[in-house]
Amino acid sequence: MSNSVGFVTGPRENGDTSTVESVADILERELQSVIVDWLARVEQEADLTCIPLSFEDRTGHLPHLLHDVIKRLRLDAGTKAPISKAAAEHGDLRRKQGYTVAMAVEESRLLQVTIFSTLHRNVKNLEFSLLLPDVVTIADEVDAQLKEQMLRFMAADATAMARGK
Repeated sequence: MSNSVGFVTGPRENGDTSTVESVADILERELQSVIVDWLARVEQEADLTCIPLSFEDRTGHLPHLLHDVIKRLRLDAGTKAPISKAAAEHGDLRRKQGYTVAMAVEESRLLQVTIFSTLHRNVKNLEFSLLLPDVVTIADEVDAQLKEQMLRFMAADATAMARGK
């Protein structure tokens, strides 16, 4: 939706001379902290931790999903977003791990909360003219990823029903 602003220095209207970054640049820079923060949120949810998973099994999908968000943020306005292959694979994985639809939805909600909290922590570095459109893009991309996951859940359920399971 927006083009990367890159790094710009110089005084803002309020006299602040901090570095200004695009949302995509901030998420790319903060990728590991987003993953750690997301996991901390997940670990507070008994509905999610009832399925014991290793760090890799619980978070291994996040770099791919987050890179899809970052790529989407860097698309030119009006460009059709590609369907996230990582999201589809994640849906298959979570279903095999025993997740319910509600659990996948909760993970997705926590991802959005974590992304927006990361942006809030970096508020001094944000390019404000692009913030709201980028927030809309993030919400749209994470919801599109969730849709892909749910389509995989439904396809697996249909296959299981066809086999009589």
